Order: sequence, then C-alpha cells, then structure tokens
Amino acid sequence: MATETERKFLVKGEFRHLASGKKHITQGYLSVGPERVIRIRILDDKSYITIKSSSGQKGITRNEWQYDIPLSDALELMRICLPGRIEKTRYIVASGKHTIEIDEFHGKHEGLVIAEIELQDENEAFVKPEWLGEEVTGRPEYYNSNMI
Repeated sequence: MATETERKFLVKGEFRHLASGKKHITQGYLSVGPERVIRIRILDDKSYITIKSSSGQKGITRNEWQYDIPLSDALELMRICLPGRIEKTRYIVASGKHTIEIDEFHGKHEGLVIAEIELQDENEAFVKPEWLGEEVTGRPEYYNSNMI
C-alpha cells in the first residue's frame, strides 16, 4: 500500500513559462465518500484506476493505490461513473528538490488553478514559489471528487 502526503495551494501568478511539460486529464468517479474515493483517470493516452482512503490518522496523509488500465477499459468505466467529469490541463514545474503539479481546470471550473506538491512527510520543508497563493490543503471544496 502506498500513501500520499500532499499540500494544495491556489495559484495567484504566472507559472506556465516554468513548466517542463503539460498533459490533458479527464477523470470520473465510481465512488465518492468519506471512507474512499475510486477514480478513473485518462491522462493523454494513458489511463488509471485510483483508490484513495483515509490513513486512519489525523493529518494530510491518505492511502492511495493506483493501477494502469487499458484505455478501452477506462473509456467503458467512464460510462458508468457518477455524473460529472473533471477536465484539466496539468503543468509540471520543478521547485527545489520537489515537483509541483499545477492543474488548470476547464468547463464549469474554468479559471480555477490549483498547485499540489507531494511530500515525504507532513512536516517536510519545501521551496514555495511566489506564485503559490492561499493554502487550501484539507478544504473539501477543493477536492476534485467534490467538484464533479
């Protein structure tokens, strides 16, 4: 079992010129609840099923399992997902020894830009670029699963 420890921030400035790459993401959800989230993601030409659950401890670390699945399966699973989809462009930006993933949302969330940084533990220090704005870690309204 893997865990995920990440912090989220709103983006308040220009970052695109720093990006080493970008990808288009479509994601749908098979299950959304306080105990678990099951997501189907299509990232350009790759696809995944991801299960996330609480780690059972207070804090920002969650359990996470992610598996590659055939694109044809992902497209079939998207048909049985809950209503709503997340469409976004993900930019990759290096920051110190970390990588920041910046999601620019499309559709009904057009204009929303959120940066995520994965850490080894909840207290790990990281370089915070000036374009990172308000921290929204742990705020349910910024969970992709709640935005569908």
